[in-house]
Amino acid sequence: MDTWERLAVVGVVILGAAVLAKLVDLRMGRQELPPESVTRYRVLRRSIMGAIVAVGVFSALLVIPQVRVIAGGLLASSAILGLVIGLAAQRTLSNFVAGVMIALSQPVRLGDRVTVAEGEGIVEEIGLVYTRIRQDDRTRLLIPNERLAADTIKNSTIVSRERLAEITIPVPRDKDLQAVVDLLRQAAEPSELFVTALDGDAVVTLRAWADDEAHAVQLESDLRLRAHARLREAGVYG
Repeated sequence: MDTWERLAVVGVVILGAAVLAKLVDLRMGRQELPPESVTRYRVLRRSIMGAIVAVGVFSALLVIPQVRVIAGGLLASSAILGLVIGLAAQRTLSNFVAGVMIALSQPVRLGDRVTVAEGEGIVEEIGLVYTRIRQDDRTRLLIPNERLAADTIKNSTIVSRERLAEITIPVPRDKDLQAVVDLLRQAAEPSELFVTALDGDAVVTLRAWADDEAHAVQLESDLRLRAHARLREAGVYG
């Protein structure tokens, strides 16, 4: 077998491994899973794909005699090989292991809203090495899994995705505060109502729980509109 034939075999084997990995991924991607299992399953899919491609590339390279001779010598000294690989890929391997740990213990899951040192956002992807977080301005944070597994993380949705919607309403000092509170209770029922400040203008705070972040933002807007309309109708706001 000449050089070109060997290179052709290498290409075919690598291409076959890539196609097989993609087919396996597509087949696994059709599974309908409950939310708590999605994160583990996603990492498992990535691990299987990586293993198939790695085995394919290694098998293809063994077709080349020079590579086979070198591989045989390296395998004969596996302890040295393991040490070299361990030193060269220490961070990558630790990130991979951390990714598996995150998938199993699930301190964060796909769709969770988390806060890290660099910012806050929604967990969009947990990869083999990095976790991707989508911030509210649609930029992405790429956090190494090792850091994510070791650092303190604020997870706002790990137990429940409910979010607290909260608005504040200033009340002029010359208005009857009790009458305003009664009006707001009627307009914003069933939200909770508190008088939270009396220095300068009084401040009334309305709070209500929403199913998730998006509904909380919408609920805050609705509360402002209802409160403003009721107070304007009553003459509190001119």
